[in-house]
Formats: sequence, C-alpha cells, structure tokens
Amino acid sequence: MIQAIGLTSNPRKELPPAVDDVSFEARPGRVTALLGAPGAGKTTTLRLMLELQRGRGITYFRGRPLHRIAHPSREVGVLLSEVPGHPARTIRGQLGMVCAAVGVPIRRVDEVIEVVGLVSLCDERLGTLSRGMDRRLGLACALLSDPHALVLDDPAGGLSVTEGRWLHGILRAHAAHGGTVLFSTDDPKEAARTADRVITLEGGRLVADQEAADFARTRLRPRVAVRSPHAARLGALLAKEARAAQRSVEVVREDGNRLSVYGSTCADIGETAFRHGILVHQLADETGDMGPHATLPAEGLASATVVTSALLTSTSATSTSTDDADAPMDDAPMDDASTEDASTEDAPTTDEPVTAVAATGAHTPDEPGPTAESRTRAAASPGARDLPKLPPSIAVRQALSPLRPLRYELRRATGVGTGYLTAITVLVSSALLSVLLARIGHTPQPRLLAAWPRDSPLPPAALGAGLLGALAFGEEFRHPALAADRGTVPRRLGLLAAKLLVASVTALALAVLTVGCDLEMLYLVYGRDLAGVPADWLSLSASWIGLTVGCAWAGVLAAGIFRSTTAGLAAVLAVPVVVVPLVQKTLAGPSVRKAAGSSERLRELLLMQWPFGGARYIAAGARLVAQPVGGALMLSLTALLCAYLLTTLRSRVR
Repeated sequence: MIQAIGLTSNPRKELPPAVDDVSFEARPGRVTALLGAPGAGKTTTLRLMLELQRGRGITYFRGRPLHRIAHPSREVGVLLSEVPGHPARTIRGQLGMVCAAVGVPIRRVDEVIEVVGLVSLCDERLGTLSRGMDRRLGLACALLSDPHALVLDDPAGGLSVTEGRWLHGILRAHAAHGGTVLFSTDDPKEAARTADRVITLEGGRLVADQEAADFARTRLRPRVAVRSPHAARLGALLAKEARAAQRSVEVVREDGNRLSVYGSTCADIGETAFRHGILVHQLADETGDMGPHATLPAEGLASATVVTSALLTSTSATSTSTDDADAPMDDAPMDDASTEDASTEDAPTTDEPVTAVAATGAHTPDEPGPTAESRTRAAASPGARDLPKLPPSIAVRQALSPLRPLRYELRRATGVGTGYLTAITVLVSSALLSVLLARIGHTPQPRLLAAWPRDSPLPPAALGAGLLGALAFGEEFRHPALAADRGTVPRRLGLLAAKLLVASVTALALAVLTVGCDLEMLYLVYGRDLAGVPADWLSLSASWIGLTVGCAWAGVLAAGIFRSTTAGLAAVLAVPVVVVPLVQKTLAGPSVRKAAGSSERLRELLLMQWPFGGARYIAAGARLVAQPVGGALMLSLTALLCAYLLTTLRSRVR
C-alpha cells in the first residue's frame, strides 16, 4: 500500500506551492490513476512521494518512508519521463548496469527483455529508440528488481492505442499479482477505462478521490459518435427535431464526416437517419470529457461507462455499414451488458483493458489486499490468462555485498565508448608530443617519457585520468540511472570507494601505457639514445603513478561535490595552476625547523619495527609529498574528501 499524507511542495518566490496538502492511498491489487490537467501538480506529487523534490509531508510504502527502506528499488519501481540513460549505451547494457546496482542476477535482463518485447532490439542504442520503445525500456527498468509498487508518470503519453493498451495490460497484470500501481494521466477517459480508483488534482489540490465507476458516472458524460458522408445534413436534422421536441441536444461537428451528439441516443439518431434515407457508417455510444467540474444529470448516469456499437443499414438493401478503423470506440471500455445488444463481429477482443479489470476481481477499498490464495485464483481465471505475462518473481534475494557498487561502476564505465576514446586520444597525443619535444631538445628524459612540456600545467595522461575521473560522477548526474533508487544520485561511501578504485586502476593503466607508447615512438623515430630507462626509475615511477592517480581522484571527488564533469576537470586543472603556486610560496619562506628523522621517531612511537624496510618507503613517500606538486595534490585531495563527506552527512540529515 502507498499512503501519501499532506504532500506540499515548497512555494516558489511569491507563487503558491505547486502541490498543497495532497493526501491519498493506493491499495495493493488495484490500479490507481492520478488525474489532472497539465500543470495540475501530478508530476510534482510523484516527485514528492519519491523524495526527488523537497517539500513537506510524507509517503509510506507498506508502512515505511522511502528513506527508511534499505533497498528502495525492491519496494518501488519508478518511471518518470524518459529513461535516464546514456544515449550511446545499449538496451542490454543499461539493464545490466541497473541489475548490478539493485543486486539482482544478470539473467534477469533476458527475462525482462522478453516480457517487454525488446528481444530484437537489445543491442540498439538508447539514443535511437522511439517513444514507444523508450516506454518499454523504462517499464523494464521498473520491473527489473521485482518491486511491490509501480509509480509511473504519464506512461502512455505519446503512445499509439495498441502500445497504450499493452502497457496498461502490464500494469493490470502487476496489480493482479498483488502489486500496487499508481500512474498519472491527463486523459479522463484513460483513467476511467484502465484504473480501479481515480484521484483528481486541480491547481495542486485534491478535488476528488473516487472509484472508477463513480468517476465515470459523475465526471464524464455520454455522447454518440456518428460517421456519415452526409454529416452536415444529419446534424441539421437532429438539431431541428430537438428544437421541435424541446429537448436539449448538442451536435458538434468534428473533423471530416464525424459528429458528436450529446443528449441523444443511438436509437433516436438511427431512426432519424432511417426516416430521411441518410447512410450511416458508424453509430456508437462513448464517453466525452466535460472537465474536472462536470457532473451528469440523473437520467444519464446508468450508461456513462457503457459502450455499445450499432451498425445501421441504409434504405438501400445492398449497402451495409462498417466500422471505421480509427473510430474512437476502440479507446472506450465495453461491458457485458453492451455486448448482448451488439453484433458478434463488433464485440471487443478479450485483451481490452476493462475486460481484464473485470477478470482480476479487484477488491473494494474496505477489503485488504489480495492474499496468495486470491492471487492464485486470479491467475487461474480466464480473464487473467489474457493479461500480458510478467517476469518471474525473484524468490531468493542476494545478500548485501560490498562488490555490488564495484560491479555497477565497472558496467557503467565499460558500457559506453567515452572512456576508450579518451584513452586513445591521450596515448596518441602523448606519443606525438614526446616526439616533438625530443626534436626540439632541451627536455629531460623523464619529461620526454611523460610527454610533459615545461610550460604545460599537466601532461596529457594526467589530464586524461582527471577527465575519466570527472566523468565517473558527472555522467551519474547527467544520466542518473540511480535516481529512482534513492531519490537522487547517492553519495554513499560504498559508491565513492568503487569509483575511486576503478578510477585508480584506469589511471594506473593509462600511466603505464603512456610511458610504453612514448618509449616505443622515441625508439622508432630516434633510436636507442632516447629510449633508455632512467637510473632512478623507481622513484620516478612512483611520482608518475601518484600524479595520474591523484588527478583521477580529484576529478571524481570534485564532480561528486559539484555534480558536473566540467567542475571535476576544473578542479584537476586548479591543482597546478592555483594550489601549486600557493604551496611554493609557502615553502619558499625561511625554515627554522626540519622534519628529518620523522620515520624513526614514528617507529619509536608505535614501538614496532617496520617490516621489509618500511622506513625507507615512508621516507620516499614523505619526499613525494614534500614536492610542490605532490603537496598541492595531497592538500587538494584532503580538502575535496572532507567536502564530500560533509555533503554526504548533510544530505543524510535532510
């Protein structure tokens, strides 16, 4: 069950809040529609429920708010707007990344892809998907962790009638298995046709909370859809007869040869057409929207949600009527009472959404959610067999593993070609730059191997490592695959550790490959004179690896704090441009004391011997930190890490 209590958004300047004191319930085993015109506050309500937006009020998912649930993705599946995935990532790669994030087996991807009908498109890029395929992928992401509740924002918006019918069938099947479904829409007919309960919003306030039948009876009015090649003549005759009989009948001329007649019946219109010899192609009862304040007269309530189709013959015995393929009656519900009067060939197919509603046996608001026995009976009923198939339930949940963030980060980093393209660019530019520096001369061999000109703040490898580190968090905020899980991109320490580890390995590989490629290019162009290994290669290697890994870490931390790839790369460049001059200026002053022998004093303090010559390594590390670049990088990393931890604690307090 979903219980929303007192949801109120923060006011914007002098404007009233977009949502003001909205409270409602969505019960298990039922489909609940959140109805409202554009701007009524539907999306804001859903974002407040999912803690994606700040405001007042609270939402309970089976008795617990979202931030108190250890694994929110197992409780609620979310679909808001488009799928927040990188356009270059494939469907299978996107689902595999989400699988790693929520901790479900990778075989779940194939099960969900088969259910949503994306088997033939699993290797397509997200940027090439149509609106319908994007909706299918979003529903697959929502169903991936087998959640109890589904929360969807206008899921059928922009879809064709067939795709919308399929999507609502999936939602109905999820409810039939005991789940809770809440979706928003601005179409009253869609809400009345597909939902069990309709919650109406207007101007950010709750104006109605009704059963679907009561909603259709009190807030929609019936009309008769007429198609005729002589629509204008028939409309004039209907209006004339209504005036003569002093009846209130409204005739609205639609596009082409279509009429919408309010206040009359199929029988009266058919008799008028027959008397005047007018050919009628379609004559059907349906429901039309009168807006959120509309009410229905008592005499028109009985058939508000009933759709019947009647085909008339003209005065010529040889002409028979046919239904138009895109008639609006295809979008309207039909019940058993109407099908008794309709012809057999015009009866709706068994996959109509409302037929599925009747088959699942939705309970009344006073009844509890469906039990396992009731779900079994619902699944065995004939109507339930017509519902779309859902992915199999996850019987055994995986325990929380520290490797889950690492698996997610590996799939995220390797799922798109940005990292590979950046690495290739760094290697090529480093090789060409090293050859150019060797041709000019006056460059020490260590700088040749690193392709680091004296006038450049950082070598290409360090800049590439910093860019890849900044992309690790920058892409999270640009394409937030984890936003539905925690309300925003999480700043959890496990995710940070995974990103730092992957960035470290990437930077290390980039540093080694850069030196290797530069050595090979120098050997091929200039021979062995410039391809030798320096005598102090060990300390130089440590400095080189520390520089690239430190730049990668600075990019990760800065992008995580400022939520931008550009900010992460700017922080990397700020180390040699801003921080290093400050450190050099500080160290250039007079020194009265020196830190010589600090490793021995540290050993005396700990009362233990350093194993394997540890004092030597500690002294080497201290010398690295004492260098201007090393000290500036260490100072920057310390400040960024403290800022990240402070931001994490602040978000948890909120």
